Amino acid sequence: MERGAEDGPQASQNDGERIDPYGFERRDDFEPYKEMMNEYVAVLNRRSKRWSKLLQDKPNVEKNLTVKRYVRKGVPNEHRAKIWMAASGAQEHLESKPGYYQSLLEMEHDAKLRETIHTDMHRTFPDNILFKSRAEEGLQKALYNVLLAYGHHNQTVGYCQVLPLTEHQQLPLNEGMNFIAGYLMIITKDEEKSFWLMDALLGRILPDYYSPDMLGLKTDQEVLGELVKTKAPAVGQLMAQYPGIWTLVVSRWFICLYIDILPIEVEILRARSLPDVCECFKQITCGAFTLDCHAFMQKIFTEPGSLSMATIDKLREKCRQQILEEESQRR
Repeated sequence: MERGAEDGPQASQNDGERIDPYGFERRDDFEPYKEMMNEYVAVLNRRSKRWSKLLQDKPNVEKNLTVKRYVRKGVPNEHRAKIWMAASGAQEHLESKPGYYQSLLEMEHDAKLRETIHTDMHRTFPDNILFKSRAEEGLQKALYNVLLAYGHHNQTVGYCQVLPLTEHQQLPLNEGMNFIAGYLMIITKDEEKSFWLMDALLGRILPDYYSPDMLGLKTDQEVLGELVKTKAPAVGQLMAQYPGIWTLVVSRWFICLYIDILPIEVEILRARSLPDVCECFKQITCGAFTLDCHAFMQKIFTEPGSLSMATIDKLREKCRQQILEEESQRR
């Protein structure tokens, strides 16, 4: 998810303004971004007007080809919370259980759950002024409430912190559930809506991503690997030379839903060693291509060619069975 690039006039601030509309400090390469936005702002204004008209004509947000086309071009910031709530089914669940979120906050809380969540508070978007405890209208307390409520709501998941990679290696997930909840809070500015969006994401849209065995996460990592072999065989062959690096790199992409990862145009095929590969992924947010989200989104739906949900579902089933069989053999 890219921050700010699709939001219209407010994304272009005065030269002296170092904080973007989401509370993040602008990067050193802000000037090229501002130049791009000066040209792109007319497109964003037109897009915002079209969304406003669509929602005025059909306030219930029907899922149809028009909405699909609009979503692919980007949802304006002012409409994002409403669209996310409707498209995910979160709004329906919120309305069917009035008072449920508040009841979760009022119940007796597990001490370990509280302590674990509290430990991650300072790690969540540390460069964002909205999450600094000294901020007047800080979101840190609200973020804590959302994570605490979800931990009680979905006790199978609780609050997930560690992703097992191998028998001897673990990756701390200090950029996992807290970052997802934090981003939802930035967009919605509403605890209850963020909670129900979390429920939609973790419970229905991405099942088993945060369960103890994380089978859904492992499956989608393998699916991506299979797609890379098909769509970009040279990259697939390169990654195959470094066992384990694929899981190490892409697990973070999936676990935080690309929230802190921007589009990439990097010549990864130049890599000649494991450090080279790691450096390529480290520089994933650098380069002019990361600034133009419109061009990036166009490439997403053209360059890889046809990729239907039926194909993805078939690959998921195949990879899921392979993982289960491998894990069964290790027991």
